[in-house]
Amino acid sequence: AAGGNASTARIDRVNPIRPARLSVMGAREMDFLDGLQGDSRTEALSRIFNADIAALIVADARPIPDDLRHLAEESGTPVLASPRSGDEAVSNLRHHLAHRFAEQVVPHGVFMEVMGIGVLITGDSSIGKSELALELVSRGHRLIADDAPEFSRIAPDVLNGTCPEMLRGFLEVRGLGLLNVRAMYGDGAIRRNKYLRLLVHLQPAGHRNLRDMDRLSPYRRMRRVLSVEVPEITLPVAPGRNLAVLVEAAVRSHVLYMNGYDSGRDFMERQRRFLKGGQP
Repeated sequence: AAGGNASTARIDRVNPIRPARLSVMGAREMDFLDGLQGDSRTEALSRIFNADIAALIVADARPIPDDLRHLAEESGTPVLASPRSGDEAVSNLRHHLAHRFAEQVVPHGVFMEVMGIGVLITGDSSIGKSELALELVSRGHRLIADDAPEFSRIAPDVLNGTCPEMLRGFLEVRGLGLLNVRAMYGDGAIRRNKYLRLLVHLQPAGHRNLRDMDRLSPYRRMRRVLSVEVPEITLPVAPGRNLAVLVEAAVRSHVLYMNGYDSGRDFMERQRRFLKGGQP
């Protein structure tokens, strides 16, 4: 999909010299227009409509002048009216189009809100992502999307995740089929969207990538999603491991890490002081 920046760059208040594709006339522009007479007024309006703009929005609940309406009809340019201020209309349009035309990706995984953080749980098929999501929901966390979350890059470093309308509120669990999470756990168990802040990747404990894992620090790396760097923590999956508790702990550890605290580094510093004969 096309990026949102190019779409929003051509939305602005009316500029007779270089009109934006979607131009907004607020009280300031209308007052300036009211101060023009005769040929000067006609020339100013003609410059706007001769620039092949997509549409003109008259904001601040101002009435549309007859000469402006006439030129719009001649050029085939739609003219819309808005009760909002010019600046507010521009801001709202940019926000809407940035979301509408943002770059998108649909990864395979379960998107959850865990302790207020947007977490995408990934891993091979049948590794237990949906079962983990169900346990997290039962522990008070919220489901956003199962299997096919949609992520849009709405700002240089912001990924907004949501769920296709048809799938919203449903979770597929092997042996149980499709579960309606809203009906089972209430409205508070689901959420429409959330910014992606953390990836949790589930991997079998015997996988070769995990054999040399540092036991003092999480297996943390950065993964690029739509050119945005997102932290990823890998959790080994093995019988007897409570993955829901591990995900909660991973989120708590991530929040501390983002605030400047690293428990592994803290422990090593404490060990260094102890070896030097000091107090831990």
